[in-house]
Amino acid sequence: MNEETFPGPIQIPLSTAQEWERRYQDDTTVEDQKNKIKAFLIPRESLEKVLELKTEAVWAYIGINDQKEKTLLFVGAEYDPETKKYINVYGPPSSDQNKSADGAEEVVYDGVRPSPPM
Repeated sequence: MNEETFPGPIQIPLSTAQEWERRYQDDTTVEDQKNKIKAFLIPRESLEKVLELKTEAVWAYIGINDQKEKTLLFVGAEYDPETKKYINVYGPPSSDQNKSADGAEEVVYDGVRPSPPM
């Protein structure tokens, strides 16, 4: 897949999804098989907030939070025809977030929890 033809088909048959999941579960290249993440539980609010950005797409970056859990970080994405790449579009500062020395920072959306353990 390349960015000019993104997103391509967004629906796949359940049987294909199950095969992809099985392929991931059978993948032995992951270092820690015992603690391999199977899924992420995503709060509706996280999805709604990133969709409020009205971007063409959404990035789901993988990170490790302060509790040492893997998480997904959602950021809006807009295609830049000059660079032929998708660029990040961050959420507006919230009134209850920590402020940097320059004032309020743009935000990304989290709240995701890995499974297992959930």
